[in-house]
Formats: sequence, C-alpha cells, structure tokens
Amino acid sequence: MNGPEIHVEVAPALQLFVPPARRGAATALATDGVSTLGHVVESLGVPLTEVGALVVDGRTVPPSHIPGAAERVVVRPVERPQRVPGAPLRFLLDVHLGTLARRLRLLGVDTAYESTDIGDPALAARSAAEKRVMLSRDRGLLRRRELWAGAYVYSTRPDDQLQDVLDRFAPELRPWTRCTACNGLLAKATKEEVADQLKDGTQRSYDVFARCTRCGRAYWKGAHHDQLEAIVERALKRR
Repeated sequence: MNGPEIHVEVAPALQLFVPPARRGAATALATDGVSTLGHVVESLGVPLTEVGALVVDGRTVPPSHIPGAAERVVVRPVERPQRVPGAPLRFLLDVHLGTLARRLRLLGVDTAYESTDIGDPALAARSAAEKRVMLSRDRGLLRRRELWAGAYVYSTRPDDQLQDVLDRFAPELRPWTRCTACNGLLAKATKEEVADQLKDGTQRSYDVFARCTRCGRAYWKGAHHDQLEAIVERALKRR
C-alpha cells in the first residue's frame, strides 16, 4: 500500500487476534488512502464485534473513518457488560458450541443453536432475521456485515465460555425454565402426562416433572441433577 502511514495500538485484550509481529506497542501500518478504519482493523485480524471504541488522536471515531497520515489509532475492547440495543437479548450459536448452548438454556437464556453446519451466510441471515447475537469462534463469520450482532467466544472450555458470555452480556437468568434440547419453555407436568417417556425405575422414584411446551420432552431431577445444579449455582453466585 502507498497511502498514508498510521500507527495502531491494539489493546492487550485484543492482541490474540493480531499477528505476533504487531503485538505490544503501537505499530506502523501503511494504508491505501480509501479503506475505512474498520476495514484496516479487520485486516489486522480483529473482528469489529470485539471493538468497543476506535480512538484517533484522542477522539472517538466510527469504523467508517478514513485514516489520515500520521494518525495514532487506539483499538479498545468492548466494555462490559455490553448492551445490545433494539431487541430482547438472545443468542444464536454455531455448530461447534453445543455444550455452551445447553448450559445457557439451562440458565433460562433464550439460545438458538444449529446442530449441523448450515454455513456462514445462513447463520448470519438468521442472526439478522431473529435479532440474535451470534456467538462463534469463527472470525470470518463474525465479519459478515449482515449479522445483527456478534461476539467471539474466547475459550475452548465450556466452563470458561459460559462465564465469559455471562460476564460480557449479563443476561437475565431464569434457571430450569427452558428445554436444553430445543430452547422451548418448560411447564409443570404430571407423571401421567409424561408416562410414555419414563422407565419403571423413574416412575417409582420421582413425582415432580416438567415438559417442554415445544418438543414435549420430559424433565425430572435425575442422576445428573447435582452436576446441573452446580452449574446453576456457580452462575448465580458469580452474578
């Protein structure tokens, strides 16, 4: 590029996206004179979903700003908790985040999830159509302009992923109100209403049930309830 040279400093929290040679202090970067600052930042590897503010020579500018010669740019991370205006807070997760999706649903957070790979264009279109925050570790997906909103999932560990999402967005938690399989709402059910889903041992041992109003799946405090209860208690305690 033969355009203006600028100096870009990326906040420590975002430097994992940047090539190692450009990490640390402000680095010189040649631009083409026509690309927006948002495009320049993304060319460094930083998804704009992770950028809270772009500060040029001490003033905040929009991603559409065209960099000028010798400008000093600071790329700041999203402030937490992040507010997503214009729609109830709800999420859409890609095929790689099934465990995170189930845990968010366990906490009562409206979470759509695609269990098969439907492709980035379809995911972005659903995010826009349903006004859902797209959660993904796919930087390319998060760069798609048609997304309603998006966020990078920084960890590969479900415990850390859940805590990161809760810290970043502070969603309202209503544990035990959603189906972990389909995201539908749960309602109380009698043993007779769910009898066709129960084995003999379950029928003898349990009397309190719930059923998904969407898919009909039955729920009760089974063998794994203590593990699920621990997840819920940790989330509520951290809140």
